[in-house]
Amino acid sequence: MGVVMLVLHQFEFSHFNEKARWALDYKGVAHERKSYLPGPHMPAIRKLSGQQQTPVLTIDGEVVAGSAHIIDALEERYPEKPLYPVDSELRQQALALQGRFDEQVGPAARSALFSGLIQTPGYLVKMFARRASTPKRLLYRASLPLAKRMIAKGNNVVDKQDIARAFARFEEALEEVADMSLGTGFLVGESFSVADLTAAALLAPFANPDHPDMSRPQPVPAEVADIMARYSEHPALHWARAIYRDHRPV
Repeated sequence: MGVVMLVLHQFEFSHFNEKARWALDYKGVAHERKSYLPGPHMPAIRKLSGQQQTPVLTIDGEVVAGSAHIIDALEERYPEKPLYPVDSELRQQALALQGRFDEQVGPAARSALFSGLIQTPGYLVKMFARRASTPKRLLYRASLPLAKRMIAKGNNVVDKQDIARAFARFEEALEEVADMSLGTGFLVGESFSVADLTAAALLAPFANPDHPDMSRPQPVPAEVADIMARYSEHPALHWARAIYRDHRPV
């Protein structure tokens, strides 16, 4: 049997992409990563997968789009260190939480973060193009003022009411995670699962975990730092940092 080649097509600093990275690393699956710049990524990702969102995983020619579908494919192909609970009821709960957080909490966290990022294009470049070549980074920085409206629309930060709703949903999620993790330290059952991976990854932009894939560049501009400071000591973010420490391989 030949070596299976896996390539993760990703954004550098993205909580949904982090879900896929975490699952690959947790299972010890060797893979390559191909990073794209948000915006310019669309033609290549659309050609590859028929849609324009990252992450996308290619496995020996098979294309899997979306973090939940990627985790599902990895569970099937690499069952060691399972992320799905064995108990059927707990598995259903974990998958339901993943689905709800993917649909609601991830977008809310992204909008909350981008309400500050949209004001700091230089810092946005540091987050998403930190490993790009200097010419590509400079070109990307120069294009951002022209793309500002499109970026704001794509991240749902055009309307103040939408931004307020995003913060409210994000704050609800923080309370939910804090409450659910009180008993066992996990969100479903008594061991680490896709539920914990999903919640911790989607909260990571605010938790700023001590991990190279999601630690934010320094210094943080005031427009972003002020948003982070609102929640930095919330129990849910302490929980997310602990989950990273104990269950996120470097």
